Amino acid sequence: MAIVAEEQYLIEASRQGDVESFNQLVLQYEGRIYNLCYRMLGQREAAADVTQDTFFSAFQHLRRFRGGSFRSWILRIATNRCYDVLRSQQRHPTTSLDAALIAEGGSLDFEPPDHHELPDEVALRHELSGAIQRALIGLPEDQRVVVILADVQGLPYEEIAQITHANIGTVKSRLSRGRARLRDALKAGELLPERYRHESEQQRT
Repeated sequence: MAIVAEEQYLIEASRQGDVESFNQLVLQYEGRIYNLCYRMLGQREAAADVTQDTFFSAFQHLRRFRGGSFRSWILRIATNRCYDVLRSQQRHPTTSLDAALIAEGGSLDFEPPDHHELPDEVALRHELSGAIQRALIGLPEDQRVVVILADVQGLPYEEIAQITHANIGTVKSRLSRGRARLRDALKAGELLPERYRHESEQQRT
């Protein structure tokens, strides 16, 4: 309850133009917003731009926030901004360095390093992260966003429905189809690091 009350205080202060209070909200949510944007777009620069744009838009329109979950509200803004970028990319396709790296099997893992990991473990984790990201980018956008919100960010169906403007049945259906596509893509082997590829081939024989 104390955390909720503190957040509500920061929101109300931000509505009155208190930039420092809003900066506290940014610190609280920027990692989650960037994670969503990166997983949706697959490009660090685009994800950073959309993250910044999300918070700018939220600050401008904070008076429109009618209560409820601030997290859902700001994730909905970020999701809509991601859709805008994806539509723009479809009209004006470009190849970014990030996209080229992902296509070649690299990773854009932005998780902080674990200094207890061995170098081989770090390399393998990065490869696997890259494989998952390539599989995510291959999903239709409506399935991609619910997989990210449910399986990467751990949000409940009800909140995902609020963020995506869909009913719970639609969320469950998209999530089921997205998980199936993701599983099939990874099982196919081509996206997996070589070690996992061999294990997948052995399981099929």
